[in-house]
Amino acid sequence: MLKVALIGAGKMGISHLSILGAHSKVKIVGVCDTSKMVIDILDKYSPFPCFTDYKKMIREAKPDAVFVAVPTKSHATIVKELLDQKIHVFVEKPFCLTPEQGEPLITLAQNNNLVNQVGYHNKFNGTFQEVNRLLKGNYIGEVSHFQGESYGPVVIKKQSYTWRSDPNEGGGCLLEYASHVIDLINHTLSPIVSVSGSVLKSIYSTTVEDAVYSLLNLSNNVTGVLSVNWSDETYRIMSTTITVMGSKGKIVSDANELKVYFKDSNTPEGYTKGWNIKHVTDLTDKVDFYLRGEEYSSQIDYFVKAVLGLVPNTINTFQSAWLTDKAIDMIKKSVK
Repeated sequence: MLKVALIGAGKMGISHLSILGAHSKVKIVGVCDTSKMVIDILDKYSPFPCFTDYKKMIREAKPDAVFVAVPTKSHATIVKELLDQKIHVFVEKPFCLTPEQGEPLITLAQNNNLVNQVGYHNKFNGTFQEVNRLLKGNYIGEVSHFQGESYGPVVIKKQSYTWRSDPNEGGGCLLEYASHVIDLINHTLSPIVSVSGSVLKSIYSTTVEDAVYSLLNLSNNVTGVLSVNWSDETYRIMSTTITVMGSKGKIVSDANELKVYFKDSNTPEGYTKGWNIKHVTDLTDKVDFYLRGEEYSSQIDYFVKAVLGLVPNTINTFQSAWLTDKAIDMIKKSVK
């Protein structure tokens, strides 16, 4: 059994805790949050040891691995402390506030031979995994253009202050939502190497941006567009889409449906000339515990298996998440 602890029992922390609690190879040895109300409730209604001081939890619980789900501002400090103590780390996205904070953590994790993962769950989504397979197999030919988009009703009125409205804490549409799309572009197409013409637009917020628009240039010389708006109430929930134009076809995919167009009959198995539609239920492996979506369970299961030595530590590593942090920094610097 893998001894696992959690730091941060907010929305994502509770989600992770639910999945970890149902995992057959995991024993939860501690849950920590600075909110006494949250800890009192967990202490009363859950079987897990509860703490308000994560350092005390680490000393007493002695976990093999820790999930970090706190505001981004605290990621670098907490992750470094865990790595120094030879503890495997899963940290929520984005990795750090700046690439300068994250770079030494990559080296530290590698030097200590520790499994490291960042919570970009789209890589475990069946439709986006199929997009990656089709692109890596060159099935739509030479890529000429792409669009990475995400829209939804997250901020649709003026709100009171929270950490999500403070850029110094890691708030804002760029870090909170555009980071998912950026990471997906880096993974499925090629890493972003330069950015031009970015716009960070406030709609309802006064201290952070609600929309991000950028022109992106990739390491393979392909160019494309990033468009993210979390103040779009025409959507019921946040929806991420990637569109890729190629010399032999076109891909349009969100987290639920994949549409692929092939110009000729030379198609991969399971596809035909013209438009093809596949759904996430056709492309996703079953998970032992379902919560929110299979991808959330799959990413945690992959981390656990990586710590146990059953799979390689190659998905959503600190290194790949650092490339996303680097692209975010380029977007900020390209704003005119």
